[in-house]
Amino acid sequence: MESDEKFLHDLLEDIENERLVLPTLPEVALRVRDAVEDENATAEQITAIVGQDAALSARLLQVANSPLYRATSPIDNLQVAIARMGNEQVRNLVSSIVMQQMFQATDEVLDIRFRQLWEHNVQVAAICQMIAASTEGLEKDQAMLAGLIHDIGVLPILKYAEEIPELLENEAALDLLVAKLHPILGKMILSNWNFPDSLVAVAAEHEYLQRDPGTPPDYVDVVIVANLQSHIGSQHYLADIDWSSVPAFTRLGITPEMDEVDIKENKEAISAMQKMMT
Repeated sequence: MESDEKFLHDLLEDIENERLVLPTLPEVALRVRDAVEDENATAEQITAIVGQDAALSARLLQVANSPLYRATSPIDNLQVAIARMGNEQVRNLVSSIVMQQMFQATDEVLDIRFRQLWEHNVQVAAICQMIAASTEGLEKDQAMLAGLIHDIGVLPILKYAEEIPELLENEAALDLLVAKLHPILGKMILSNWNFPDSLVAVAAEHEYLQRDPGTPPDYVDVVIVANLQSHIGSQHYLADIDWSSVPAFTRLGITPEMDEVDIKENKEAISAMQKMMT
């Protein structure tokens, strides 16, 4: 069996020679983003774009009626839902919903990894929303999207593994590739998708726990803290990190002593987010 180093070398070589296929953002998400960036775009125009995808329309209505958005009465009209949520929220929600469609595998073994990865991202996204809600200058929906995309760089690695049986059978080698390369690939993917720099930084820097750029708190800080909180009580290596050594907590004004009690206090909001995206 090939060594872990050989797998890593081959994948790096494929990246450098542009042989590794990066995921593309679905057309509907691109069109919604373009429409939202047009200050003259109306809810009717955005509805016409979203309405071309029946599955996406149904999910958007489901989200609009979820406890997360606390609708006072049921919404059964897509245009009403879009008008009520606002263009920015709709853009982020569409990106979030289509993201879920990307976390699919054709291999039964990898399907478990994809599903676990998505569930982790949703949990991190839910905690991100909770943190951003109490942090000046940050938006809850953007924080949610940051949580959902922070591990986007894992996708091409898992897709790569589908084509190499030896790699698929070597869990340690696959874990090594994911750990070393997913921030690099995440940056490449989100840059290709023309995501804002604030989210590209999330994919590229969320594993750098000592990050302290000396700027106001940002979405990278939020994801770092949320990611650490998501592993409380688990066997993951991040569960043993001393939070007092992580600058993101201080930058967000969160005391390192904070533990899962804080998450339990927001259990309803986190649960609503998880139900919405799974």
